[in-house]
Amino acid sequence: MTFRTLDDMPDLHGRRVLVRVDLNVPMALGMVSDCGRLDAAVPTIAALADRGAKVLLLSHFGRPKGRSEADTLAQVVPALANVLGRPVAFIDDCIGSAAEAAVAALAPGAIAVL
Repeated sequence: MTFRTLDDMPDLHGRRVLVRVDLNVPMALGMVSDCGRLDAAVPTIAALADRGAKVLLLSHFGRPKGRSEADTLAQVVPALANVLGRPVAFIDDCIGSAAEAAVAALAPGAIAVL
């Protein structure tokens, strides 16, 4: 059996690419205390962005029982941007017209956490 890689993908410029990534990182005092999981995701995220894809990252944070500001991925975005060395947007919702508009507004090569 052969596995497809990013090199096997067609032209990604301007295309939306949804990536499920593990951003459930340890936190201390509101800051990411271990970037290991973020570092592991960098090669894939960067390769997609470098090829002009609109990179949409989906994950979860903690074990929420409903929507909570304490469990938002927004607090992980600065650390992710730092390890990537490029801007990362945060889109507050993953469904609905506001989410659709935010994704449509992304430039090719942009990265966003939903």
